[in-house]
Amino acid sequence: MIVFPNAKINLGLNIVSKRPDGYHNLETVFYPLELCDALEVVPASNPSFTPSGIAIDGDSQTNLVMKAFHLLKAHYDLPEIAIYLQKNIPFGAGLGGGSADAAFMLKLLNEFAELHLSNEQLEEYAVQLGADCPFFIQNQPVFAEGIGNIFSPVPFSLSGYYVGLVKPDIHVSTQAAYSAVKPGKPHESILTIIQDPVDTWKGRLVNDFEASVFPAYPAIGRIKEKLYELGAVYASMSGSGSTVFGIFKTPEKLSPEFPDCFTYMHV
Repeated sequence: MIVFPNAKINLGLNIVSKRPDGYHNLETVFYPLELCDALEVVPASNPSFTPSGIAIDGDSQTNLVMKAFHLLKAHYDLPEIAIYLQKNIPFGAGLGGGSADAAFMLKLLNEFAELHLSNEQLEEYAVQLGADCPFFIQNQPVFAEGIGNIFSPVPFSLSGYYVGLVKPDIHVSTQAAYSAVKPGKPHESILTIIQDPVDTWKGRLVNDFEASVFPAYPAIGRIKEKLYELGAVYASMSGSGSTVFGIFKTPEKLSPEFPDCFTYMHV
């Protein structure tokens, strides 16, 4: 059985306040893309985890896919399986690739082992794996609040536009990004802004992380500027970086312009 965990981008990202538990309350719109990993499980007498594609740093047993497996294994009698992960979504990118893998693993095991868990139950497990993980259970555009786990459906689509991704070979520490950000309520609600045409978003739909990340990593800020030069009607960093996305009215070839970066054009 195989599934295809997909990436996401953040349309706006406001860090509203710091919580007593050390986390931050935020507001953002999560929007799914078609850039996908591939995750497969098959029955096996010798359980295993085999990653391929983009190299996974560290011990594979600490990968979020394996954490998702062990989380359900602790509560249910799961069959012995071999797990295969083809990694195409870059790490440390602000694209939610690891979170997607974890959430899709929960959904895959739910079907494979016939656990009959509801989406609400799967989301409760997903949040134990990471703040972004619950979004990928239903995997539809949502307005997210809290730590990114309180969802409201958003009847919104970028159909007719082309989304380009550029990720430089730069790792932005999420923890460091949060420590440098200054929380505060936005002047204008993300929900209000996205109801307007995309070409009115520039200067209004803001990712609060850019204010601290761009001075620390000027190359990321230059990518955003270059995307506008190439004709993007809107560009922004996704999450805490380091990926920057541009929304275009026509498809653009990004790889010649960013030869040292991971690039992708979502159509």
